[in-house]
Amino acid sequence: MNILIIDGQGGQLGVQLVKAVTERMPQAEITAVGTNATAAAAMLKAGASQAACGENPVIVACRKADVIIGPIGIVIADSLLGEITPSMAVAVGQADATRILIPVNRCDNLVAGVAPGKVSDLIADAVDKLMLLK
Repeated sequence: MNILIIDGQGGQLGVQLVKAVTERMPQAEITAVGTNATAAAAMLKAGASQAACGENPVIVACRKADVIIGPIGIVIADSLLGEITPSMAVAVGQADATRILIPVNRCDNLVAGVAPGKVSDLIADAVDKLMLLK
């Protein structure tokens, strides 16, 4: 299973995702793509198999992924403080991959029905959903 984790800003959500996935699925091949170099480097250091950053790596990696995991903003153009370009959002949205989106209420995107809570609980739920795809 080719797992793609996308994150931006400082990459801390992506770091937590990489760690949680590798803990539950040590054999997983994780490609981490950051919207910037800081996010990509953080996810690589956390244990991703490979990492890249920028718009084109997001587009290319989405074509090859079986599962895409990241904050809900990765499907919303101009989210993550403008780091998600329209092309990135389209690539994620049109990918043949299963998408597991973390409903983070930040950056002017509020998700109805999502109660305030710990990001760690959302990540645990995302990894549980990933395990169901095995």
